[in-house]
Amino acid sequence: MIPTSAVQTAIAAGAGRIPFPIALSLPEPEDTRTRVWYTVRMRVVLQRVTEASVTVDDETVGAISAGLVAFVGIAEGDDASVVERAAAKTAALRIFRDDAGRFDRSVVDLGGSILVVSQFTLLADTRKGNRPSFTGAADPGLAEPLVERYADALRALGITIATGRFGADMQVSLVNDGPVTIVLDVAP
Repeated sequence: MIPTSAVQTAIAAGAGRIPFPIALSLPEPEDTRTRVWYTVRMRVVLQRVTEASVTVDDETVGAISAGLVAFVGIAEGDDASVVERAAAKTAALRIFRDDAGRFDRSVVDLGGSILVVSQFTLLADTRKGNRPSFTGAADPGLAEPLVERYADALRALGITIATGRFGADMQVSLVNDGPVTIVLDVAP
């Protein structure tokens, strides 16, 4: 159990925002700093689009009109419950304009589609050196079925889904509407 005072100290240091604290390290007697470690879990980058497509070897394998492109990165340790929560949040996010011009409509309200594209590079760790590390990304054997499950969970919510091809060299074309880009980090 993390002592309340340590959590309060960490919250104060982060201006009230602690994205997914995993562990707090209480200061050693000679060190007065409290350290907070974070873990990256599933990350989805959503782009609101007027149209989008994904091509593999000059063949269009998925295309949508108005809706979202969901770039999906599965982290080591993610599971079906994380993916299903991400899908529910994706479907419910109110990032489309209503008649008054406010962000008050979801992709479901709009009747839009979602293009789901796997992208392990979303989990790049760039804290050290100039070459990103991808050790936080899940192995393809775990990631592929979870990306498919994310797409299936969106389909179950009544959304038309198109997909890229897992592990392929894909070319994604899109027209970002707004531009509106949302990063969705999903805690375990």
